[in-house]
Amino acid sequence: MKFIVNSQFLDKKLQPLSTIAGQNKSIPALGNFLFVLEGKQLRVTASDLETTIVADFEINEAIEDGSVAVPAKILMDTLKTFSNVPLIFSVNDGNAIKIKTDDGDFNMVGESPEGFPLINFEGTSQAHINAGVLNEAIAKTLFATGEDSLRPIMSGVLFEFNPDNITFVATDAHKLVRYTREDEHSGIEASFVIHKKVLNALKNTLQSNITDDTDTVNIEFDDRNALFTFNGIRAFCRLNEGKFPNYKAVIPEDNPNKLTADRLLFLNAVRRASIYSEKSSPQVRLKINGQELIVKAEDPELANKSSERISCTYVGEPIEIGFNAKFLMEMLNNIDSNDIVLEMSNPSRAGILTPPEDADSTSGNILMLVMPVMLGN
Repeated sequence: MKFIVNSQFLDKKLQPLSTIAGQNKSIPALGNFLFVLEGKQLRVTASDLETTIVADFEINEAIEDGSVAVPAKILMDTLKTFSNVPLIFSVNDGNAIKIKTDDGDFNMVGESPEGFPLINFEGTSQAHINAGVLNEAIAKTLFATGEDSLRPIMSGVLFEFNPDNITFVATDAHKLVRYTREDEHSGIEASFVIHKKVLNALKNTLQSNITDDTDTVNIEFDDRNALFTFNGIRAFCRLNEGKFPNYKAVIPEDNPNKLTADRLLFLNAVRRASIYSEKSSPQVRLKINGQELIVKAEDPELANKSSERISCTYVGEPIEIGFNAKFLMEMLNNIDSNDIVLEMSNPSRAGILTPPEDADSTSGNILMLVMPVMLGN
């Protein structure tokens, strides 16, 4: 096996796959990439058994076909040290790998490609979605997924296909994000949950391989697995098992108190306040009355405190409510509009963050829910 490839090109193509390789510590062979060269087409596979990603791409110059399992960490650590140089990649019959540049030789020991997991899946259902839309949906929801090992269903994002739209939902029981695209029509009714690890790798792959606005991702799935295919990339994964929470039931509908404020002003005020909050529980206190929002925080142990006023538009009764500063900042960072709307009913019920009704909705409709925290005196 022998070929020539640009170092930065190969590094860019392998970066998304590197998040999968080596994750299954119980099977050392899965710490490798599988390289298969046929003509000028190089196929690279990474897997942890639950997730397998395959990338097909064309290289500069192919000299001899072949296949080998390449140590992923050593290769990635090597590639990121090069600026932009051609690499001569060669493998002998004993799976000894040599990477040669104009100024150096780098040798590592590969393994036989036999037994490496391959994708062999045909789903019972199929849907299509614009690659840019999927990339944005993942980016908007991924931060709200959970970490609780006792509730693994919440460690992923719900894909909910309807004839008129596609909805993506993530929650960890403290915060929730619902992102809907009415410009995407799947023509089916189905739902499944994809683990955050898979979606993170998929997002990186999408960002590296989207070529134009019309790129489409084909999704095949059944009750247990899903396969995403686009632009020479195939990502196969197991679905999260279990029943996703009834997210519609936890979104309060009667919220008479409505705050509208400049998103960046609000975000920066919360960011500054969080510096003065307790590090173990970074909460901020919002006091709203008339057309004035006061953002406050305090760390009694260190005698740190802050208070900042920002102008707003407010309809409702005076209210004082507390939120986790980190959650609030994450949400404000993931809304694209200039202004935001915060709807509330009382200090013990969830707050709802959305763009204003007249905001540009071409990038989808987003709703974020954040649970309040108990305020001290």
